[in-house]
Amino acid sequence: MADQVKENNSLIVSASPHIRDIDSIPRIMWGVVFSLIPAGIASTVVFGYYSLYIVFLSCLAAVCSEMFVLQLRKLPVLSTIKDGSAVVTGILLAYTLPPSVPWYVPVVGSFFAITIVKHTFGGLGNNIWNPALAARAFLQVAYPATINSDWRILNPDKLFHNIMKVDADGKLLDAVTRATPLAKEAGAETYRFAELLIGNVPGCIGETSAIALLLGGFYLIYKRYIKWYVPTCYIAVVFFMAMFLPPRVATPWANNPFYHVFAGGLLLGAFFMATDMVTSPLTKKGLIIFAVGAGALTALIRFYSGYPEGVCYSILLMNTATPLIDRFTKPRLYGSKIKKV
Repeated sequence: MADQVKENNSLIVSASPHIRDIDSIPRIMWGVVFSLIPAGIASTVVFGYYSLYIVFLSCLAAVCSEMFVLQLRKLPVLSTIKDGSAVVTGILLAYTLPPSVPWYVPVVGSFFAITIVKHTFGGLGNNIWNPALAARAFLQVAYPATINSDWRILNPDKLFHNIMKVDADGKLLDAVTRATPLAKEAGAETYRFAELLIGNVPGCIGETSAIALLLGGFYLIYKRYIKWYVPTCYIAVVFFMAMFLPPRVATPWANNPFYHVFAGGLLLGAFFMATDMVTSPLTKKGLIIFAVGAGALTALIRFYSGYPEGVCYSILLMNTATPLIDRFTKPRLYGSKIKKV
């Protein structure tokens, strides 16, 4: 009798879900890390090796913070660190920072992202907000002068050994400070689409090269780590709203939808942050509502606020609305009655 029970164990059905995917959390997280490499390479070419140093510091601080909190909570350290989520948070946070920030800024930001935003709510899978974006918003308040100034790129003349640019003393300039592509001042510099695609424009470390971000985003879609309709809806809403919204400040690119798509952090946010499995809705309908809302908020912030970029705050606001979206979009159980409000 015991042998029969042992042979029939394969017929025992446990609690749902019963269909499991071969992908695991570590596989997905390290896949995201791999998809972010092209943007990191582009940032090193455009901003120099210091940007790579910032990425390294941010990742190191995130991993160390994770180990510290896991020790405090008496949870397994090595097995949890291997999932790669802390590394993803460190990279994404670094990618949202200016390329010349002091070394302590990514360290403070990563510590805040892991200890406050992630583990205060219970750790991986329980946090309400995207840790990297919440840390970026915190750094915006904590170090406003550092975060909002000193936008620079390497001197292209020095980089490619063409006609040299020198300062007043005749010394060759290592970097040139320029306005960001989304600067709202009247008469602000407008960048060519070739510059936006390649990434030879000032901005945050990981957001400048549209080609690099698209390569990473398409890789995630190909591997089915993210849903294709989330970045598509997000970008499409910004695209169409940019065509018709009356701008608050007259700039040559104000109603150019392609400029709004390729400039700033829209591609970074649409592919790598709005698609976060933990902080986004569970259903397809909910994800579409989430993406449309984030796109609309991004466009409104860009057009009518004093802040040039809207990706960070738009996604954080939609993260906050995710439980409500899930509540109204979850499928009705078969046979259950719809409650009248």
